[in-house]
Amino acid sequence: MKTTVFLLLFSAQVVAQHHTRLNPAIIEVHYHHTMQRDTVRRLATETDSMILRIGASASQFFSHHTFYYDSLWNDPDGRATAEALTLEAFRTRDHSKEPRVGTTYDYLYKNYPAGRITTTNEQFHVACRYDEATPSISWGMADSVRMILGHPCRMATADFRGRHWTAWFATDIPVSDGPWKLGGLPGLILEAYDRGDDYRYTAVQIVESGLDPVTFYCFDGKPFFDTDRRTFLRSQRAFLSGQGNVYDIELIRAIVQSGRRKTYMQREAHRLLFDPLERDY
Repeated sequence: MKTTVFLLLFSAQVVAQHHTRLNPAIIEVHYHHTMQRDTVRRLATETDSMILRIGASASQFFSHHTFYYDSLWNDPDGRATAEALTLEAFRTRDHSKEPRVGTTYDYLYKNYPAGRITTTNEQFHVACRYDEATPSISWGMADSVRMILGHPCRMATADFRGRHWTAWFATDIPVSDGPWKLGGLPGLILEAYDRGDDYRYTAVQIVESGLDPVTFYCFDGKPFFDTDRRTFLRSQRAFLSGQGNVYDIELIRAIVQSGRRKTYMQREAHRLLFDPLERDY
């Protein structure tokens, strides 16, 4: 309970300091997210709590845990709290309350700017940003129906960014949005998963009152480092796998050349046991 109250206080503080309010929110969906960290042996399923906050003209999608982590570490008082919680976690070997990034560093902003999706990410220790045209996903409708959270849902399938997706959208909620970059259906997507079940999003709560506004977050108040989607994803994979010289990674090389950050740690080369969410880069 203390953690929840603390997060709410920091939420208000972060919005007050570094923000661009985009829209009042009209609906918010909370998803339980699972990701396979080992797609071969399937021994490491990571879970996360994701938030889709929807306004009249824009929406945002992000990890509750990542937001908590960023809120703490980018505030002087919060940093002291984060350090104390981290030390306590190592002392007690109980890491359940340690501030940590969830399954992703990404914050997604749909239709911001109009007709595009903006993604921000601090995985390279510099706040990076890229945008892309809102994807046109060719969904195929199926006859299957089921209930999710009391809402009648219909099944649709599509191939998108190297994965075959199944989505269940609420026919009684005419909002063409969903988790991650999924959308374009005549109803709100309440569950989505890929063919191998490496990634799954399942709605666990829909909230329609007392909502925070749809807000573009900038936690450290510094300018974003702009890049493009494919450069970011190629660099992310190279960075995580430790392949080659860290300074030969194209995004890291650009960051260092700009003077935004001078040094990066060389990771030990290893094979990634999971497939990234997007495979088309």
